[in-house]
Amino acid sequence: MPRRSAVMTMALLSSTLLLFAFRGASEYWRSPQEFAQRPVGQIVNRAEVATGIRQIQTANGRPTLNPLPLAEEVWTCEVVVIGGTLGGVAAAAHAMQTGVTTCLIELTPWLGGQVSSQGVSAIDESRAMRWRRNFSSSWESFKALIKRQPVYLPAWTGMPAQLTVEQVNSCWVGELCFTPRAGATAAEMRMREAVQSAPESRWATSTAFKGAAFDASGRYVTAVYGVRRIPLDAGYVPTGRLSQELERWYGWSDDEVYNKIPIRLQPPPNRSMIVIDATDTGELVGWANLPHRLGSDSQAFTGEVNAPPKDNPDCTQAYTYPFVLATLNDKNESLNELRALEPAMTKAEHRQEFDLEGFPFFSFGSVFNYRRIVSQVSGDSNVNLTRPGEMTLINWNKGNDWHFMDPPLVFTEEDVRLSGQRQDWLGGLSVESLHHGELHALMFAEWLIETEATSKLPLTLLRGADAPLGTQSGLSMVPYIREGRRILGRPAYGQDSFMAVEADLREDMTGGRDFSTTAVALAHYDIDIHGCRYRSWRPTYEAAGASIKEFVVRPLQIPLEAMVPQGVDNVLIGGKSVAVSHIVNGVSRVHYGEWSIGGAAGATAGWLLRHAKPYDLTPAQVVVTGQMPDLQQFLVEQGLRFTW
Repeated sequence: MPRRSAVMTMALLSSTLLLFAFRGASEYWRSPQEFAQRPVGQIVNRAEVATGIRQIQTANGRPTLNPLPLAEEVWTCEVVVIGGTLGGVAAAAHAMQTGVTTCLIELTPWLGGQVSSQGVSAIDESRAMRWRRNFSSSWESFKALIKRQPVYLPAWTGMPAQLTVEQVNSCWVGELCFTPRAGATAAEMRMREAVQSAPESRWATSTAFKGAAFDASGRYVTAVYGVRRIPLDAGYVPTGRLSQELERWYGWSDDEVYNKIPIRLQPPPNRSMIVIDATDTGELVGWANLPHRLGSDSQAFTGEVNAPPKDNPDCTQAYTYPFVLATLNDKNESLNELRALEPAMTKAEHRQEFDLEGFPFFSFGSVFNYRRIVSQVSGDSNVNLTRPGEMTLINWNKGNDWHFMDPPLVFTEEDVRLSGQRQDWLGGLSVESLHHGELHALMFAEWLIETEATSKLPLTLLRGADAPLGTQSGLSMVPYIREGRRILGRPAYGQDSFMAVEADLREDMTGGRDFSTTAVALAHYDIDIHGCRYRSWRPTYEAAGASIKEFVVRPLQIPLEAMVPQGVDNVLIGGKSVAVSHIVNGVSRVHYGEWSIGGAAGATAGWLLRHAKPYDLTPAQVVVTGQMPDLQQFLVEQGLRFTW
């Protein structure tokens, strides 16, 4: 026993000394640095050219909100999750599960992101993982919760008015397709389950992120600001045209549609707070200009074999406005409405993008059955039959994908600055791009109805309050955004600014690294790049050649360093903005990857606040103090998984 005590004392002393060394070294991060260009295997570091690296490391250097209305609500939170996306729900649920008081704000009226308001309520998973059944128990439990949700069916289906998701599930994109409303309900229920462990927690939908406050060093977020909107009309239905609603959703002031309530989220007195950015575009990252990448990465920057010769910040992956078609005869009512729309381009230019790529629209191996969300007969035996009274979710690459960069969707650092959104954040998105993307999706709906409907299987665009997507237009409330800003991580694995790259994924390439010692999450899928282009056909510098099927893709163990931004000490990433390259985002962005990352962020935040030593340990200090094994064990106990 004395020998054991001596060893434990030495270990504790060693960890303490490491922590002091780390804190001393933190002065290194407070001043501007020039990172050396240094090859690591096939990876080349050029962090000095990454967005924001210099600006973020000068004095406080943080944006100042102007105006900043007096908060009408003040929430006390140990963990703040910005974004009720799929990753955000996982983050908040796992943080609450640890017992910490957690607050979440979500822009749209529904929780769930991909599985609800973004209209991708058809779970697309790694085929290898489906075969091995090596998903986390957390993810499996959430899918089981979705399967139990009620689906309210209109009389025209000829089915009972209420069934469960499991009773109407038959699709071939994966094992589970469901209505977006069911996804939103399941997300809400998951939060209600978790709040039992942290009863002071709270969350709000229809609440926009507006900005944050920092301490004098600029390294700690001390408050998060948001604005909650309450429709004046109790029967309000979202338009499904975000281009028309974006500024209203983010504005501070009351208008003819909403009452607005400014809120402030802050830590308990004399306590610390951890903030998780789980938004799809990295809104906190973009607003505060934390060091990040945007768009395609050049070969010179990443060393990736299939990277383009030049960076292009315009070239994020294509985004999509999904919609729902039904095998229903509405006597051309929806078709006539679609024909009355004024297209963003000529109708011919829209239509030249449409191609079913040889797939039939109905029945065997069909587009309709691919993401069918309501089937007359459930199960695999029905997957190749299409019947009247069914519904499908349309999310098609050569259809409603919007890949044009005229203009690009996500604001660059310069766009944010010139638009004044450093002072008054309005989402950092191009309204013009959203408008084009919306019309393109509606043009695709029109084309499908005109070209694929038959007398036995007519087609109707479902829209309105009771439709699956719950919008006036029939489009998703917000688009499915595959890629936004991606942080540059802390120094790790031979890089000054950590970023997972193509070689880390490919079985057939050398130079891949083993992240197992600091892994916290897992992703696996095809490298699936939805490309970009300009209407003028000038060079796009996209990574189109990187796409490849999953049989040559290694499982991606996502290390803690990929979730910890530079320049701030109490922020984690809980979604698509982790430190990966444009190419690797093609794997990490899908349903399970996002859930895994979000869950790890939330559980890590809870562990830091309840179990780490000392009590004020920051995310970046976990590894250097030798506490990574303890954190990994805690994640496993939380029902998460980071091993294959």
